[in-house]
Amino acid sequence: MRIVIQRVTHASVSIEGKVKSKIGKGYMILVGICSEDTEEDIKWLVKKIIGLRIFEDENGVMNLSIQEVGGDILVVSQFTLMASYKKGNRPSWIKAAPHSISIPLYNQFCKELEEALGKPIGTGEFGAMMQVELLNDGPTTICMDTKNKE
Repeated sequence: MRIVIQRVTHASVSIEGKVKSKIGKGYMILVGICSEDTEEDIKWLVKKIIGLRIFEDENGVMNLSIQEVGGDILVVSQFTLMASYKKGNRPSWIKAAPHSISIPLYNQFCKELEEALGKPIGTGEFGAMMQVELLNDGPTTICMDTKNKE
């Protein structure tokens, strides 16, 4: 699994002009899933996301987690994170998992993230054409890939 975490002051996802989910201060997370991903990848990512200390403390140091600041999370599926761009100029999506694998893993990821956060999270709609709007705070953006845990 590949994710992009953006620390935001607010974010929303819309489908066909209607807001599906919106959050205040927290994380906007884009998620890409490949065929080799497992529930172990989900567990590792959820632990990392919840423990990540990228919110500023009273001294202006990135030292606080999402739970410590009472932040929100918005998760959007994004198969384009699995793009292969080594040949030519048109990306290949061959590494992205098919719906039979990716939908259950995406749903499980959202469920476990919600449980770990201790409150509901916002989501997009798997497979839909979405418009994502956000204000990146910092900017602070972190990429994680479960195939590169070191």
